[in-house]
Amino acid sequence: MFGVLMYEIDLAATMGDPFGVYGQAREAGPVAVLRMPGAPEWMVVTRYDDIRAALTDPRLEIRSESFMRPDVPDDCLPYMRTMSEMNGAEHARLRKAAAPAFTPRRAEAFRARITEIVVRLLGPLDGETDLIPAVTRPLPMDVICALVGIPDDDRDQWRAYGLVVDTPGGPGFAAAIPGIMAGAKAAVARRRAEPGDDLLSDLTASELTDQELVTMVWHLVLAGQTPTNLIANAVLALLTHPEQLAMLRVRPGLMPRAVEELTRFCGPTMLSIPRYAREPMDLCGVEIAAGTPVTCALVGGNRDPRVFDAPEELDVTRERAPHLGFAHGPHFCVGASIARVTTQVALTELLKRDLELTADPATLRTPDPGTYRLTSLPVRL
Repeated sequence: MFGVLMYEIDLAATMGDPFGVYGQAREAGPVAVLRMPGAPEWMVVTRYDDIRAALTDPRLEIRSESFMRPDVPDDCLPYMRTMSEMNGAEHARLRKAAAPAFTPRRAEAFRARITEIVVRLLGPLDGETDLIPAVTRPLPMDVICALVGIPDDDRDQWRAYGLVVDTPGGPGFAAAIPGIMAGAKAAVARRRAEPGDDLLSDLTASELTDQELVTMVWHLVLAGQTPTNLIANAVLALLTHPEQLAMLRVRPGLMPRAVEELTRFCGPTMLSIPRYAREPMDLCGVEIAAGTPVTCALVGGNRDPRVFDAPEELDVTRERAPHLGFAHGPHFCVGASIARVTTQVALTELLKRDLELTADPATLRTPDPGTYRLTSLPVRL
């Protein structure tokens, strides 16, 4: 970087007010600086149009080594590198092979099964409950199990896998990986032998190798945690905006539009996967050196007043919400259609119940500069 004064994001402040801090950075300039302990400074792209450009710029590449953990068993390492850590033609080939299994039509065909899962989870709930362990955490993993044909008897074990994967810094992460890989291999073999009406059967009909299929299942387990946080964030947002909640109850047909707006307003992914400059380059007017880490403040872009009217307001009737909640470009979330349908179904069924928040919303969020998620969501049903 050469003599350009940039806004420095206060890491501690993002823990308490991420929307405000990333918003201030956006209005201060198109690029900000974020320093994390023990790491080089990151360049943070802050504005909507610049974010979209950065996420499609081939000069910014993802490095798979930044995702590897030294405690993962050696025989599991070949399966750990997913599409999210690939670039260029390698990424494009896998995505093209997998894309037919992740279409909006495929997700819609699965809506009835997702509804069954949500209704089963909600059925026994009454009175005081924490919706995260009761509904929003098990739901995505149950959906993944149905998508890839995991037997019902193994569902509890896969829920446990989902819990440790959602906290990758925890001691149980590496220990869970062999079980996930073994289950994924068994699921692939089962669908190779007996295709069914599920996503994995569609994938096995593609040109993907068995190793790539097992990696795809692992990718689903890893990325499948997004609806956990999106649904919880959305419920909290609606409970703290009762007029929007009331409108959805009166006009349930707004639900697809509302989920897009909620993803914009309080989606869980605040910072994009980090990328690295392949060469010296101009980043929104800032000259950066090769190897410089770059991330995008999706949360800032999603509230950019240059794109959205009244961006700080939640409006479930908003007609146009071209948000960045599922990223953009080649690495747009491959499972976005499933996440959308899962969230729509969960909110639809939850709104059939009377819900009352029983804690101060300010006390519920996990401090994290990159992800907006809740530690708990206590409600009375």
